[in-house]
Amino acid sequence: PTNSTSAQQLDATFSTNASLEIFELDLTDPALDMKSCATFSSLHRYHKLIWSPHKTASDETLSGVLIAGGENGNIILYDPAKILAGETKVMIAQNDKHTGPVRALDVNLFQTNLVASGANESEIYIWDLNNFATPMTPGSKTQPPEDISCIAWNRQVQHILASASPSGRATVWDLRKNEPIIKVSDHSNRMHCSGLEWHPEVATQMVLASEDDRLPVIQIWDLRFASSPLRVLENHARGILTIAWSMADPELLLSCGKDSKILCSNPNTGEVLYELPTSTQWCFDVQWCPRNPALLSAASFDGKISVYSIMGGSMESLRQKQADKLSSSFGDLDPFGTGHPLPPLQFPQQTTPQSTVLPLKKPPKWIRRPVGASFSFGGRLVTFENKTQQQGEHPQQPYHVYVSQVVTEKEFLNRSNQLQEAVQAEAFSSYCQKKIDVAKNDFERNVWSFLKVHFEEDSRGKYLELLGYKKDDIDGLITQALLTGNFESAVDLCLHDNRMADAIILAIAGGQELLSKTQKKYFAKTRGKITRLITAVVTKNWKEIVQSCDLQNWKEALAAVLTYARPDEFAVLCDLLGSRLENEGDSVLQTQACLCFICAGNVEKLVSCWTKAQDGNNPLSLQVRPFYFRFPLGLSH
Repeated sequence: PTNSTSAQQLDATFSTNASLEIFELDLTDPALDMKSCATFSSLHRYHKLIWSPHKTASDETLSGVLIAGGENGNIILYDPAKILAGETKVMIAQNDKHTGPVRALDVNLFQTNLVASGANESEIYIWDLNNFATPMTPGSKTQPPEDISCIAWNRQVQHILASASPSGRATVWDLRKNEPIIKVSDHSNRMHCSGLEWHPEVATQMVLASEDDRLPVIQIWDLRFASSPLRVLENHARGILTIAWSMADPELLLSCGKDSKILCSNPNTGEVLYELPTSTQWCFDVQWCPRNPALLSAASFDGKISVYSIMGGSMESLRQKQADKLSSSFGDLDPFGTGHPLPPLQFPQQTTPQSTVLPLKKPPKWIRRPVGASFSFGGRLVTFENKTQQQGEHPQQPYHVYVSQVVTEKEFLNRSNQLQEAVQAEAFSSYCQKKIDVAKNDFERNVWSFLKVHFEEDSRGKYLELLGYKKDDIDGLITQALLTGNFESAVDLCLHDNRMADAIILAIAGGQELLSKTQKKYFAKTRGKITRLITAVVTKNWKEIVQSCDLQNWKEALAAVLTYARPDEFAVLCDLLGSRLENEGDSVLQTQACLCFICAGNVEKLVSCWTKAQDGNNPLSLQVRPFYFRFPLGLSH
C-alpha cells in the first residue's frame, strides 16, 4: 500500500510538510501495524494517487509507476523502485498542463501506458506514459465548464471513457470519434457525484455515487436505457464519499459514506452483503486489492490506511493478543519497579454495546465451485452445477442440487476386475481369446479377433486372413493376385483374358522384364471392373480407391490398403474407409467400420462406433479402453 499527504488537509500538529510513504502488507504477521518500507519527502500535496503496472522502457523491474495528481494542476510520475531503494531522484516526469487541482486519475486496463486525468474547467487529458510531454483530449470541453470529480475507463471496451462532475452529470466519451457519445444525469438535480465505476463485465452499465446528504444514493445506469437509473441503492444514511467495484465478483460493490460505514452491497439486488467494522472516522477512499480479491483498503481522514478482509475477522482477538503481549513482558509485577503484584488485567467497560460483525451473506465468486459431487448414505450421489447465465436471464437464478441413486452392478465389477488383472499381467491375447469364445454374435467375435491380432506378430497378414484372404491359397483371380502382391500372376491373368492395357500397366509396376513380355500384345486401353484398382496399384493413389469404392466390397478395399499402403498413410486410409462405412445407412456396414478403426488405431471413433452398434446398452466398449492406454492402436509390424 502507498500513503501520501492529502491536499487541503492538516494533521494534529498543523504541519504543512508532504510525504509519500510505501508500506509492506505481510498477511503472515499477526500484528496489525504494517511495516514502512520507504518514505519520500515531497514538495507537493496530492488529491489523487494511483499505481500503474506500466513498465517503462528503461525499467528492468516490475514495480510500475506511481502517478500523483497535485493541488496545483500538476501530474507527477514517480519510480517506486527508486523510492524503495532510498534514492533521492525518484521523479520520472512532471507536467503542469492542468489549470486546477487534479482530482481524478485512472489507468487503462488494456493499455497501461494510457492514463486519464480530470481537473477544473472541464479539463480532461489522456496521457501516454511513453510520451508524457504532450497529452491528448477526448474531445471538446463540455459546456458549461465544471469540475471533473471522477473519471474511469471502461472495463470491456478500451476506447470508452467516462467522466463525472459534482453537478451530477456523467459524460461518456468515445476516443475513436473524439467526442462524447452520451450524457446521463439525475432529474432531481441533487446528485453530487463523488464516485464513478464501470461494470466489470457488462460494458454498457455504470454506477454513480452521490455525496449529497439529502440524496445519499448509488445509481446504476444502463446506457441502453439512459432515461433513468436502472436501479438505486439507498443503504447509507449520509452522503457517499467513494465507491469501488470488485473485478473478481461483479456482485460486490464497496461504498463508504459520511455515516462512517463501509458497506459491501450486491448491485443487482441492492442487498447489503457485508458491513465492515470501522471507527467513527470517515473514509474518503476504498480500493480492492488487485492480487487478493478478498482484501480491501480504506483511507480515513485521521491519516490511517486500514486493510480489511471480507472473509471475516474479529477485533476481540486483537485486544486479547495485546493483553497477552503485555502480560508476557511484565508478568505479574508492577512495571515501575515497586515489586507489588498487579491485579488481573480488566478491559474498560464500553459505553456502547459492541456490534456483532456478521459474515458475508453470499460466497464470493472466486471461491464458488463451478461443479461438485459427493456420495451420501444409501448409495446416493449428490451433485450441483453453477450454470452460466444466459443473456436476458434474471441475475439471481435458483441453484439446483441433484440427488441420484447409485446402483452397483456386480457383473460389471467382475468383468472390470478380470480386465484389470489382464492389464497388470499383460495377458492381452489370452483375454481377447476368452472374449472370442464367449462372444454372443459375429460382430463381437470380429472385434475381439481384430483386437487379438493387434497384439501378435505380422498383424497385417493376420488382418488379411480375418478378412478371408490368404497368401498361400489364392485362387488365381486377378483381384486376389493384386491383393497379395503377385504382379506376374496378375499380368498372366490379364493376358489370358485379353486385358492388354491392364496387363501393360501392371507390367510397368512389376519391372522391366515383365513389361517386355507384355508389350508385344498391347492394344488400345479397355475398361474393366478392376481398371481403377490396377491404376491405384501403379500410381499408389489408394485414397481415391478408398473414397470411391463400392462399400459392398469394403473387405477388398481394406485388404488392398493393408497390402500396399505406406506406413505413414495406412492409418489415414483405414480411418477414411471406416468413416464411410459408419456414415452409410446400412446397419451391417456400420458395424464393420469398427474393424477399420481398429486397424487405424483410432480410439475415439472405435468406441463411438462400437457404442452405436450396441445401441449404447452394452458396456463391452468400456473394456477396450485399457488396451488403448497400454498399447495404443496402430500397426507396428
